[in-house]
Amino acid sequence: MLHVSQSLNSFLTELVVITKFLILWKENMKISQDDIIKFRKDGVLFLPGLINKDTQEVLKTAIERDIQSPGPYYHGYEIKTGGRFHGNMRLWETDPDFEKYCLKSKLPKLAAKLTESKKINLFYGQLFVKEPGTNATTRWHNDQPYWPIKGENVLSFWLALDNVSKNTGALEFVIGSHLWGQWFQPESFAEGGATYEQNDQYVPMRDIDNERKELTIKSWNMQPGDVIAFHGLTVHGAKGNSSPKTRRRGYTVRYCGDGTCYEQRRGTHKDLHNVDLTNNDPLDSKQYPVCFSRA
Repeated sequence: MLHVSQSLNSFLTELVVITKFLILWKENMKISQDDIIKFRKDGVLFLPGLINKDTQEVLKTAIERDIQSPGPYYHGYEIKTGGRFHGNMRLWETDPDFEKYCLKSKLPKLAAKLTESKKINLFYGQLFVKEPGTNATTRWHNDQPYWPIKGENVLSFWLALDNVSKNTGALEFVIGSHLWGQWFQPESFAEGGATYEQNDQYVPMRDIDNERKELTIKSWNMQPGDVIAFHGLTVHGAKGNSSPKTRRRGYTVRYCGDGTCYEQRRGTHKDLHNVDLTNNDPLDSKQYPVCFSRA
């Protein structure tokens, strides 16, 4: 009996060591050259288990604070058929926990690796909460036409804080669409939402759902802590959250690498405009701080 007990204790000790190793490995995940090539080719990269549980809990608490008392760039709405969407952006400017995650986490360095940049500016962070039963789709779009910046080294990191599946609104990405050279006209995401000026340099959004057979569309079931990195021109969308019980909390941080500059075009989101910059200026500013640099 003593021998069995000792063997069990030894097994449990080894299991704890292995678990700690796996957690440490995930937290120090290395981006390989193959990952960089894949990101450049596909415009999207899945990074499972990237963010640890402690950081997740901090962000979950910060999200509930914002839901109870939304920051100045809140853009949520109630759904007529039931459910509620809570959105907000630029939260790092008013909440120290979002600030730490955006500026001091591993993300700025990962952004530098994926874009092969020497300097990274934080653009902004954005919160997306689809409560259970929120059957509101996120229509197909690419992000950069909404943004007052231009450049090739622009990307986002979308963090899951709940289990995400097709039923709860998993994101879908059109592989390689960042290479189409198409900037799609921004449109409102909800009735009564933000409106955007027409820009004759943009084109209407393609009917992606009718093109599914001709396109490669990728989606991932996600666990809390998983992250998807994607290019600013990658076309993506999501279904509504049809689950009666599961929330879908996502927090995205946008970063800009080498060669990105300010460009306030028609059709860009006014809440992202920077009063301290004029067109073609480098992004370095209070609103878009440098969060990573190397010689």
